Amino acid sequence: MPEAYEKAGVSVEAGYEVVKRIKSHVARTNRPGVVGGIGGFGGLFDLASLGYREPVLISGTDGVGTKLMVAKMANKHDKIGIDCVAMCVNDIAAQGAEPLFFLDYIACGKNNPALLEQVVSGVADGCVQSECALIGGETAEMPGMYDPDEYDLAGFAVGVAEKSDIVDGSTITEGDTLIGLPSTGVHSNGFSLVRKALFEQAGYTVDTKLDELGGKTVGEVLLTPTKIYVKALKPLFAEHLIKGVAHITGGGFIENIPRMIPDGLAASINLDSFPVPPIFGVIERAGDVDHMEMFNIFNMGIGMVLAVDSSKAQATLDLLKANGETAYEIGSIVAKTGNDVELH
Repeated sequence: MPEAYEKAGVSVEAGYEVVKRIKSHVARTNRPGVVGGIGGFGGLFDLASLGYREPVLISGTDGVGTKLMVAKMANKHDKIGIDCVAMCVNDIAAQGAEPLFFLDYIACGKNNPALLEQVVSGVADGCVQSECALIGGETAEMPGMYDPDEYDLAGFAVGVAEKSDIVDGSTITEGDTLIGLPSTGVHSNGFSLVRKALFEQAGYTVDTKLDELGGKTVGEVLLTPTKIYVKALKPLFAEHLIKGVAHITGGGFIENIPRMIPDGLAASINLDSFPVPPIFGVIERAGDVDHMEMFNIFNMGIGMVLAVDSSKAQATLDLLKANGETAYEIGSIVAKTGNDVELH
């Protein structure tokens, strides 16, 4: 027992227990390409075993921001890991990548093995949903940096795509159709405003039930995990239907849709073409936020926007429906005359 480290506030034994607890969660994320298991100094993945001719690695890293504070308020930590995986794999999937593996990083004030197992179980759930392997990670106990009951969570994903199949939006042209894939709610962005509007200004708690939320508590709705779009996009990429993809994260429609559109073009979005989840109306009223500004902050019910040739729009919608996915035709690509995104 390293007593000096214990006296400094770090429990080595608790760290060992976390590793024991999470092994079963890591095991269920195994997929072709994984070499060995956790416990080494690095996670191993055999890219050659996948049969790509000109493989390009595509990576992404992200966290879940202050949504963690809502999880703490609700004392519910078993789904927040899904959000962490989703934020990373959705970004790389937006460029046509097949997610391969994921690593997580948890920093905490005091190592609580039972709580951290809940967090990692959610990470594993997200990996299973996105068909990528959890091949490593780090738990850093940092007394003095974090309060004993605080933790932070971030992750890193690596995917692969054939060089010729990378989706970068370069072939998008005027007249292309925009298709929206619905979100599951707020996802993992804008929670500083969410917390201020709902908890400070409106005085709600995570246990407040609102009729417009279908009788669910505010906490239940806010902690609904971010949707992972990997399986929805995979068959579309296989059929070469997609010209561009925008993952609608922080910055909403206004910042993210232009990231896939070439210069000289803009997105024209019909706001009546898709339903907006009730939670956004609750936030808007509680925070006295301008309605149009909401589209510059939140996903407003659309988590992914796809650009497709207009002649392939119906085939894309049909394939999504055949695979159990809901989708909406939400607009088109137009010549730019003003803003990058026109909302009407």
